[in-house]
Amino acid sequence: MNPRLGLIDYGSGNLRSVTKALERVGAHVTRLSAGGRIPDFAALVLPGVGSFGDSVRQLHARRLFEPVQQWIREGRPFLGVCLGYQLLFERSEESPGVPGLGVLAGVVKRFTAGIPGALKVPHIGWNQVTWNHAVRERFTALPERAYVYFVHSYYPEPADASVVAGTAEYGTSFAAAIATKNVFATQFHPEKSQDAGLTILQEFVRSLA
Repeated sequence: MNPRLGLIDYGSGNLRSVTKALERVGAHVTRLSAGGRIPDFAALVLPGVGSFGDSVRQLHARRLFEPVQQWIREGRPFLGVCLGYQLLFERSEESPGVPGLGVLAGVVKRFTAGIPGALKVPHIGWNQVTWNHAVRERFTALPERAYVYFVHSYYPEPADASVVAGTAEYGTSFAAAIATKNVFATQFHPEKSQDAGLTILQEFVRSLA
């Protein structure tokens, strides 16, 4: 039975490509653009492209901030993509004074341009993610070293290193993905990462069965 996923629409993010990718791996996707009671989906998906502060404001304006926060805190399955990953944390250097969802402890930091060498910000393009052993036991079909597509200037630094599921290198080693009992989130765009990205999404959808 194909799982029903709720896709959070807060006016930010490439919703069409995320929807199509999830449908390709067997999910039924319904967009949610206003708050209230969230239906009994198999999981929520929070994508995102844009700024941290503007996205938080849109979530509040659409009465989605607290429902998403509550969903995650209740231990229900959740997938975050790119900015939807960053929003899980307490705050971001991009938008000082704007609290994130705060369901994970940590801060979202900016890459430092110019070191080492000619590090360009934003980080755009294909890069390799190395998964840790625990997440590969949980998602058994994950490619051991996946090349995936990134577009970002900021990256989360979790306070609890045990939630880090995969790392990548860009001037520094950073948490390219995290996994908890109910949350899986990636800094990269699986929907833009061809076969490797579809495999990652397929593993998440499979885990909902």
